Amino acid sequence: MSILKKSDKRASSRQQIQIDGVRDGILLLPKREYRLVLESSSINFELMSEDEQDALIDTYQNFLNSLNTSFQILVRIRELDMDKYLENFKSKVNDKDDEVYRNQAKNYMDFVSGLVTNNKILTRKFYIVLPFKADANDFNVAAEQLKLQADIVAKGLGRLGMQVRKLNSIEVLDLFYSFYSPGQAKRAPLRDQTIQLLKEAYL
Repeated sequence: MSILKKSDKRASSRQQIQIDGVRDGILLLPKREYRLVLESSSINFELMSEDEQDALIDTYQNFLNSLNTSFQILVRIRELDMDKYLENFKSKVNDKDDEVYRNQAKNYMDFVSGLVTNNKILTRKFYIVLPFKADANDFNVAAEQLKLQADIVAKGLGRLGMQVRKLNSIEVLDLFYSFYSPGQAKRAPLRDQTIQLLKEAYL
């Protein structure tokens, strides 16, 4: 079931994004186009020895040559929400009885708060977008083909020491939400809004 509801408002923005919906983590695009988004871990190439780098390049080349489909690599850099992190950390600290521990934790929170006052803490995430164009409007066929492609990519990147996972529907929507409304995405995460909409729809 799609959890992306269409609206008559902001038609121009919807046409620009060109997403008909999301089902089982798969983007539904016009003209029977589908996209599956994978999140990948990273490796620190610079810390490797020259021999390790050469071996990694050869493995990556073999991986690319083994693919029978194109894909897109997306690097997403976002500001980390340290306020939420500090709130969660503080709630855990308050449950501790050890006074020394609480004082050390407070010093840590003060340090982090001072650090983020003048500096933005950024997080970098890597995504792989797999495409599929169907001959007919058959979602099951598209989903099966994309699953096969995802398995091939996961195994290939696994040989490089990288872990891959498929994004679910809410995570896919949140990715686009953060692109087009970064400020609002930080203030009002799409995850909470979507869960509430789903609860209202089924209660």
